[in-house]
Amino acid sequence: MNYFKPNKTIFDDFFEHRDSLIIQHMNGDINKKEYLELNYRYMIERSIKPFQRIDSFEKGMYNYQYYNMMAKYHKMIAQEIRDKGKHISYYQKYLGEADYYYNEKDKTTFRLLRFLHFENVDAYFIKMESSALEGKLYEIVLGDYEYAILHSKSIWLLDVLKKENVFSDKKKKSVIDYYVNSRY
Repeated sequence: MNYFKPNKTIFDDFFEHRDSLIIQHMNGDINKKEYLELNYRYMIERSIKPFQRIDSFEKGMYNYQYYNMMAKYHKMIAQEIRDKGKHISYYQKYLGEADYYYNEKDKTTFRLLRFLHFENVDAYFIKMESSALEGKLYEIVLGDYEYAILHSKSIWLLDVLKKENVFSDKKKKSVIDYYVNSRY
């Protein structure tokens, strides 16, 4: 039997790959580092680029995933360089690129939330094992969509979430605690 989907879109392929990696990570088949590397390789091999406008949920999540994976990958490389004690200029270069992608991710998150009119959004600080992230990293859950869990440390985005009355002061365990509290 042929399971080829004749009108498969870029989003179908992208989200199938993303969901597959999430499930593999949840099941312990791949670790966080492998998850990041496989996502990065997928985006590079397909020459994925973010959309200029976010006028759909799919475009918003696509862009979020793109920027998030690029940021995490570059941060992971920077940490590996730092841990080896070599090439401080490369460490700074990769760290700067990670910061750029994190900033773009936060702007994408804002655009997506604005597109969704902040409806059925729940945001809160999450319990972290990392003291560096405790009280800084918060989670944004898009209740109308499966696997739509976003994270940020952005103060300006936090202010927006509070202004839109979607941020709870109660700290909670992350919906994806297995991921956010694992190291690469």
